Amino acid sequence: MNALVPGASAPQLLLVAALLLPLLGAVAALLPAPPGLRGRSPEQAVLRHGVTVTGAVLLATVVLAAGFDYDRAGDIQAESDVSWIPAFGIRLHFGIDGISLPLLVLTALLCFLCALYSYFVAPPRGAGSPKAFVALLLVLETGVLATFAVLDLVLFFLAFEMVLIPMYFLIARWGGAGRAPAAWKFVLYTLLGSVVMLLGLLLIGLQGGTFDMVALATDNGASLTRTTQLVAVLAIGVGLAVKTPMWPLHSWLPDAHTAAPTVGSVLLAGVLLKMGTYGLVRIVLPIAPEGAAHFAPYLGAFAVVGILYGSLACLALVRRGAGGDLKRLIAYSSVGHMGFVLLGIATLTRTGVNGALFANVAHGLVTGLLFFLVGALKERTGTTDLDRLAATNGAALYGRSPRLGGLLAFAAIASLGLPGLAGFWGEMLALLGAYDPADGLSRPTYLVFMALAAFGTLLTAAYLLLVVRRVCMGDPNEAPRPSTDTTPPGPDSAPTPTPTPAPASSPTQGPAHSPAHSPATEPHPEAASTAATASTAATASTAATASTATTTAVAAPPTAALPDVRGYEYAAWVPLVVLTLLTGLWPGLLLHLTNPAVQNLLPGVTR
Repeated sequence: MNALVPGASAPQLLLVAALLLPLLGAVAALLPAPPGLRGRSPEQAVLRHGVTVTGAVLLATVVLAAGFDYDRAGDIQAESDVSWIPAFGIRLHFGIDGISLPLLVLTALLCFLCALYSYFVAPPRGAGSPKAFVALLLVLETGVLATFAVLDLVLFFLAFEMVLIPMYFLIARWGGAGRAPAAWKFVLYTLLGSVVMLLGLLLIGLQGGTFDMVALATDNGASLTRTTQLVAVLAIGVGLAVKTPMWPLHSWLPDAHTAAPTVGSVLLAGVLLKMGTYGLVRIVLPIAPEGAAHFAPYLGAFAVVGILYGSLACLALVRRGAGGDLKRLIAYSSVGHMGFVLLGIATLTRTGVNGALFANVAHGLVTGLLFFLVGALKERTGTTDLDRLAATNGAALYGRSPRLGGLLAFAAIASLGLPGLAGFWGEMLALLGAYDPADGLSRPTYLVFMALAAFGTLLTAAYLLLVVRRVCMGDPNEAPRPSTDTTPPGPDSAPTPTPTPAPASSPTQGPAHSPAHSPATEPHPEAASTAATASTAATASTAATASTATTTAVAAPPTAALPDVRGYEYAAWVPLVVLTLLTGLWPGLLLHLTNPAVQNLLPGVTR
């Protein structure tokens, strides 16, 4: 192994730079901006700083991917190994292979797109300082990137936990209604799972004689007794299952997604959920194969229940009169989609694990795009309530904002697994892995898993097509449902600026975003009601008093146009659309990377 020294190779330096830049950028974000970089306001300067740093990290990962030796995708590359705590054998060991590289690039891309989106749609001033927002976003990026690059068990745990505090504050400070309890639930679930996981990691390191993940994977469990493997897999698996999230440890996810700001939901679904499944593939499968084989049928059973549960929950939310929330529905859909990832891992086959890794990346692209679109929908209509979006005065996006409606339909179809788009291949490979599981696993049991999971794909198609019908087309049989929110404003309520009527001059062109306008002065889309007509807004403002309850603005009539996709929204969404198409039409782009690495991690598996 090569230590990181002044004569280090370019890939080593690029990987270390990608890990350190966001951390250094977080520190710099809290400092006063130099006079020449302040721009029109300090808020604009710090938000631009976030775009610059995340852009530099994305560039470093893209160059790293361009220089990656794809003929040796199964080997660790760009490796750095420096002693950190010699007394305990803990080392600063970093490196990437075909499993970690796609997740590294995905993380850098989503963080950059979130920073770019936040530059134009700034966080609300009353919730917290933009400096704190940018610093937390960069610390979060550091933790996720490090999780996918570290090769030491102790470092993995530290990086895994590093994302906890930034995400807590992003939800608790900049989230919507119910953000405080949602943030606490996220923290408590993750902390409890992490404590158990730490015990399992320490058990493996102490019994195996090293914390080095490469050495332990090469050993393939030979230095660990069967009892040690069983206990370690159970402990580590619980901690990773919470973050995945696996049913029944998923209940923190819908609340966190519903309350989180748009960029928080994008990062939570796009990259944070992948940390749990990545840990199962990187640590559990190669280091404790006997323990993994023992618990694989149980993991498969929980995975299938999650697929069905998530789909049924979404069907319950989308039905007429249920008062379902669109963000909450997408959160439950993640439980189902991540169930396919877990099913692929539970097969213990190369086919299934490759499918799980493919589905990881596909879910990050598609669900990240969905949360971006839902955030834009809320900005325009003032609500994510499905009944209000579907009623006669609801969204009707095809007629009022056709490009936004088309993108929402595209993302929904990609999410349901249409062949030719990214969502198809991972689920198909997971089902194929269940059709012929690894030796020692009960094939009849896994055939039942496969049949139930396949039925789950039908349920997924049903609720996503209903979402498209109700939100994009509207339902003429539904009357508008008045808001039931009568909770007076309090410390947990997001600030609500004065509603601004949406322009009705053109159904395809949104308001021009003047470059001279500071993004920090724009109303926050998570809390603003921007779709009310001018007369409705005037009436509401004159009738409001300090003692009246908070009332959510009713969406504009279907004849009024909504702002269509704006320039900065194209910049944030088009890369996800292109990659969804590219990986769907050319799946070998990812499978050529992951398959050699999976073969190295599963040396005794032939299919």
